[in-house]
Amino acid sequence: MNKITRLAVGAILLLPLGGCHIYQKYELPTDNRYVSRFEQSSVQTDSTSLPFIGWEVVFTDPILHDYIDTALVRNRDLDNARRNIEIARAQLKGAKLSYFPSAALSPNGGMAKYQDIPTSGWSYSIPLNLSWEIDAFGKILNRKRGAKVTVDQMEDYRQAVHSQIVCGVANTYYGLMLLHQQLALTKRTSEIWKDQVESMKLMKQAAMVNEAAVVQSEANYWNIMSSIPDIEQSIHELNNTLSLLLHTDPQEWKVSDNLDFALPVSLEGGIPLSYLAARPDVRASERGLAAAYYNTNSARAAFYPSLVISSQGGFTNVLGSIISNPGKWFVQLAGQLAAPLFSRGQNIATLEAAKQRQAVAMNDFEKCVLSASAEVSDAFSKYSNNHKKREFLLKQVDCLEKSVEYTQELLTLDQRTTYLEVLTARSSLLAAQLSSLACWHGKVSALVSLYQAVGGGR
Repeated sequence: MNKITRLAVGAILLLPLGGCHIYQKYELPTDNRYVSRFEQSSVQTDSTSLPFIGWEVVFTDPILHDYIDTALVRNRDLDNARRNIEIARAQLKGAKLSYFPSAALSPNGGMAKYQDIPTSGWSYSIPLNLSWEIDAFGKILNRKRGAKVTVDQMEDYRQAVHSQIVCGVANTYYGLMLLHQQLALTKRTSEIWKDQVESMKLMKQAAMVNEAAVVQSEANYWNIMSSIPDIEQSIHELNNTLSLLLHTDPQEWKVSDNLDFALPVSLEGGIPLSYLAARPDVRASERGLAAAYYNTNSARAAFYPSLVISSQGGFTNVLGSIISNPGKWFVQLAGQLAAPLFSRGQNIATLEAAKQRQAVAMNDFEKCVLSASAEVSDAFSKYSNNHKKREFLLKQVDCLEKSVEYTQELLTLDQRTTYLEVLTARSSLLAAQLSSLACWHGKVSALVSLYQAVGGGR
């Protein structure tokens, strides 16, 4: 025991040679001009801030609410993400148990018989082997920290998948709403154009217009009718997309006709860059950097000795070169300090590769932060501009509705208005109405994208 103690003390005296990096916890670099744009600690979980608002609060449409609930239960990607978390937790549990001694029971027995030599009898041994590695140089510590980072990273991936499912269902649902609105508007307009054709025919009989006006109005009517199958095909495809998200057979899905949509928070003043720290992909990327940091520490620790204390005890009838019956109890205790001297450059190569992987992880993290910043900026700008544009388009629709009414009356009264002016007014009105619907969808899509871009979807 005295020798083992001296060996342990000698190993502990070598600790300063390990360097500080082996024991330090990972910290987010603050000297990087991209990373320093936000502080992870500056974003607290707040149910009133955009990243932490539950999707139930944002998507209040009861029909959409049911669809999202169904998707979160049935979607296989989310189920796989949950299972990956359990895998990472199992690996973390194994890393934590590395601090404990290992024990093995290996009973054995046998008999030897030689020519012209009497049988020496059965020999047997029932040993219990114990081995305990002292984590003097942070090898187990860094493995455990790296495993913990992996668990957190899997949690971030699960949150990313969760957010993608929520926002994917919402985008598909609002896309279906847009198409149903476009289809209803187109059908209403086609009925109006059909009546217009009949009116043109009557006006031709009254010598108020010529055959060209009748033919032109009919051409516009058939043009509108030809757009209906395209809209119906798009509805069919989006129904299939929603069926896939809900993990069910293709079918038609019901949608609401209420176009009201708003986030329950104010977006005045823009989006703080600190919100980027709440994004699951940014957090996962940073944890990938932390994992690379701990891998580098593990590679450094491989240059330093391993201290293992082992013991063996049990029951045997083999005592030296003789066999004794009955057997005797025995106990053995040993300590081993193994220091690498020459490993054909393997440790050096492993450390160099780990450093390069850490540099790659840093580059990926920078790219992730910049990409996230651009996505938030684009989504916020799209929302703001579509909001303004829709207000203008609604005013345009009001004016064009009056224009159609006035030109139709003037044509009926034969007040120097041609049929072309009526057709142009009606075509302009339909285009403005469709543009207004498209702008509404652009605003809704921007809000969903913004909610996802800041890490929402909880």
